[in-house]
Amino acid sequence: MRYGLSLPNGGECATPQFLLELAVLAEEAGWEGIFLEDYLCYTDDAYPVASPATIDPWVALAAVALQTKRVLLGTMVTPLPRRRPWKLAREAASVDALSQGRLIVGVGSGDVREPGFSHFGEELDAKRRAELLDEGLDILAGLWRGEPFSYNGTHYRVEEVAFLPKPVQQPRIPIWVGGGWPNKGPVQRALRWDGAILYKETHGGPWQDMTAQEVRKLRGMVEQKRGTAEAYEIAVGGRRRGEDWEQEQALIQTLAEAGATWWVEWIPPSDRQTMRTAVKRGPLRPE
Repeated sequence: MRYGLSLPNGGECATPQFLLELAVLAEEAGWEGIFLEDYLCYTDDAYPVASPATIDPWVALAAVALQTKRVLLGTMVTPLPRRRPWKLAREAASVDALSQGRLIVGVGSGDVREPGFSHFGEELDAKRRAELLDEGLDILAGLWRGEPFSYNGTHYRVEEVAFLPKPVQQPRIPIWVGGGWPNKGPVQRALRWDGAILYKETHGGPWQDMTAQEVRKLRGMVEQKRGTAEAYEIAVGGRRRGEDWEQEQALIQTLAEAGATWWVEWIPPSDRQTMRTAVKRGPLRPE
């Protein structure tokens, strides 16, 4: 089990300099992955819609790549349907080079409640966003090969072009797919790529952690689809740390035994000292 830290890319204290400070503290504290949220206009339960305090995660990741040496970097998640996939392909390849091959690209169809969709005329229909996501993923993978590539899909068309330089990581940058478990679309999409960062679908109800039984089922699906679960990442968690640390450690242990490979802890936006303290306490590893 490896331990990742999910940081907000917005909030009242958000600046690129503060995100960079937290990332450096995270590496020093023993976190193994730093994952930024990807909102165009940051919003959550604590902030009004379209809060202006929002940092571009890809610019921030470029800075973090230059100031860290070991920790893996990525997004959780980039809503690919509101991005031009060729632009994201170029940005990600550049961050991969800056980090010397430490990037992970997390993607999803996006939350239409996010102002980045609703306020800018982006696609709100779930079926069309799923189509955009799948086509966008094909284009990312194709362009990262660094060879002549063309594409003719329902939504996107690419005339033959070769993107150079290729990413440091070969055959390409790892892609992890997010979405609601056990919804068929996100699960089947995750099985086609390199990792799953699924959350338990509660249809608007309170947060629920994935169970060990559910992780075993997902791992079994990976093995059935791919022949092996080796080198496939299953990231779980994605929420703030609970108050009962022993209970949290016991949960993490059972999920690791079931086949999860990452536990991701979210640090919510707050005052700066509270966020620093949460990062510096390090991962909650089972004893």
